[in-house]
Amino acid sequence: MTEIELDRTDLLLLAQLQQAGRQTNADLAERVHLSASACLRRVQRLEREGVIAGYRAELDGDRLGLGLQAFVRVQLARHDAESVAAFATRVNDWPDVVACHALTGDMDYLLHVVVADLEHFSRFLLDRLLAQAGVADVNSSFVLRTVKAFRGLPLPAG
Repeated sequence: MTEIELDRTDLLLLAQLQQAGRQTNADLAERVHLSASACLRRVQRLEREGVIAGYRAELDGDRLGLGLQAFVRVQLARHDAESVAAFATRVNDWPDVVACHALTGDMDYLLHVVVADLEHFSRFLLDRLLAQAGVADVNSSFVLRTVKAFRGLPLPAG
């Protein structure tokens, strides 16, 4: 992937959209000191170039009955291309896994898992992760409190 050249106005647009992605184009244009048409053209260009990858609502897991978060470090039993691809396919099919990262070091993957409670986590771990995914070892840590949640990417100063 090639890095996209962004000017100060692009960075302001991105910062505003990360804070409030649902604002109208007119409000966005006013905040970044552009006309509405110029603002829309820039946003559409950023979408076309893939800088803006999509829009989504930020949901409160507790209010949805998803009160348990865990980070699960996973080591695969085998590291051939087929086993790695099969693991990736399975992980992408599991809605409980909200993020998965391949790692360096002694573990292969870090999963961010969100479920209702410990019973649901146990079923996920035993029935899915350990039973189906070619996993040799797991190490789980439960979130006690979120000190800082993801709120967007750090943008360079414009």
